[in-house]
Amino acid sequence: MNKIYPCLWFDTEAEEAAKFYTSIFKNSKIITTAYYPKASEEVSGKKEGSVMTVDFELEGLRYTALNGGPQFKFNESVSFVIDCEDQDEVDYYWDKLREGGDESAQVCGWLKDKYGVSWQIVPKQLYKLMSDPDKEKVERTMAAMLKMKKLDAKELQDAYDGK
Repeated sequence: MNKIYPCLWFDTEAEEAAKFYTSIFKNSKIITTAYYPKASEEVSGKKEGSVMTVDFELEGLRYTALNGGPQFKFNESVSFVIDCEDQDEVDYYWDKLREGGDESAQVCGWLKDKYGVSWQIVPKQLYKLMSDPDKEKVERTMAAMLKMKKLDAKELQDAYDGK
């Protein structure tokens, strides 16, 4: 298990979200589910026996989903990056994670899923293109990326190549 791992605060959707995420990522699993005890009802506002936390793993990284209540919402200041080998992988994660998500929050490879969690779906080649010492190539790549919602690896490469 990881020594440090993210805890995602949901209102009541922790179990649903953990099942959604583990259905998308191949190397994933639900680890444990904990339930609110009677002693916590007054403080938590959650009924005894309702799901408190779900520990799950995606691609070897542990997460905890907590049903903490409606006080806090996700925002783009924290996002999860998915490094994709090719366009097929970009398309797969984009399509799966955006189901029911916020269409207006999609820009430059970022999307917000139906739970409000932000993801960056990135073709691995983008890091190489954006770190090139040739500023003109980087400028062309950035200009192309800024026009995209879902990143298109071929279009990014074409912009980089000046096509």
